[in-house]
Amino acid sequence: MLIRKLLQRLTLGALACATTLTAVAASAAPAADWPRRPVTMIVPYAPGGGTDIVARLIAQKLSLQWKQPVVVENRPGANGVIGTSHVAKAEPDGYTMMMVVGSHALNPILLKSLPYDTAKDFTPITRLAISPMVLVVAQDNPGKDLKALVEAARGKQMGVGYSEGTTQLTGELFRQEGNLKTTPVPYKGGAQIMVDIMGGHLEMGFTSVLTALPHVTGGKLRVIGVAADERMDIFPQAMTFKEAGLGGVQSLNWYGLFGPKGMPADVVARINADLRTATDDPAVAKQMKDQGAQVVLTPPAEFDAFMREEQAKWSKVAERGGIKPQ
Repeated sequence: MLIRKLLQRLTLGALACATTLTAVAASAAPAADWPRRPVTMIVPYAPGGGTDIVARLIAQKLSLQWKQPVVVENRPGANGVIGTSHVAKAEPDGYTMMMVVGSHALNPILLKSLPYDTAKDFTPITRLAISPMVLVVAQDNPGKDLKALVEAARGKQMGVGYSEGTTQLTGELFRQEGNLKTTPVPYKGGAQIMVDIMGGHLEMGFTSVLTALPHVTGGKLRVIGVAADERMDIFPQAMTFKEAGLGGVQSLNWYGLFGPKGMPADVVARINADLRTATDDPAVAKQMKDQGAQVVLTPPAEFDAFMREEQAKWSKVAERGGIKPQ
């Protein structure tokens, strides 16, 4: 009888141990054999903008590493909400993620209701890259430089195009700091802002470096202002707002990667590690630098803290400007 009880205990102990090992192996499995099928990267903005350009560059490199297609899918609309909502509802298995910009953090300030909780319904993966916001005008704009444009905007009404939360609030900060007679003009994407400025339908617009660059290179547009402390090598003639007497106009455009809430931590770590390998490629690093973007690849916790800081900063700008959630 005693021997039988000992055998039963040993058998139960072995089963418990096997169950624990199976659970540990299962928890480790996602990153070990992931991805086994194509990965979708949602860009919740129109094609051709800065986010789309960065997403496609990174997706191409990750596809080679993972030996699986990384498909960039544009789902524009409602300031990024439509595509973002799709990701919030996706399975948190790493096969659906999204590339967003600062408007993801600012939508709660500008929109009365959202079909998701920005702080709780997503897994922060990394803040991939940063670059300053830039103010763009047509090549033949009569303003010689940013100082001249500011003086002109103090004397007459001018339209300032924006396509999402960060560009909208940067334009408002510009108006506040310069005491300007500017009017915000909304667009669904940065590419259309560039088209209307080139066509003479809009005086100026805030956008990302990546969105502006091909049109500046083509001689159709000028970057006239940089929302950072220092001038940019790729736009050496463009003054900083600080040089024009508007030092408070600081605005960082950032590109961040998120997944649905509940993504396995090891899959997130795998994506971060593979992104580092992708961006360490000299060709990718040069392309990002040439386009005015600095790769940062911050850890998830640091990325989350940065988002909260951005919300606090831009909430004050919206409050001062009387901008209410719509």
